[in-house]
Amino acid sequence: MMQDQILQTLQSLKHEVHKRYKAQLKGIFGSYARGDAGEDSDIDILVEFRKGATLLDLTGLGNFLEGKLGCKVDVVSQRAVREELSLSIYRDMVYL
Repeated sequence: MMQDQILQTLQSLKHEVHKRYKAQLKGIFGSYARGDAGEDSDIDILVEFRKGATLLDLTGLGNFLEGKLGCKVDVVSQRAVREELSLSIYRDMVYL
């Protein structure tokens, strides 16, 4: 899947994700954002969860997005990003 297809798909799912999983899709980072994704690459997606979101929301969202995108997805909560990783994440980030 190409970056523009991923972004378009995620954009179309924003409302459903917000409603079902208490989350706001922020964008993608990593190899798909840089344009150097390989055949085995997963899609790294930064998400901001609303208050009251649970681990079930996180895992459910990951499964939902994998089904919609047709490949492995790594959902990363914005709150869980460690300071030492934030620079590389935000440098690569392609926002929705």
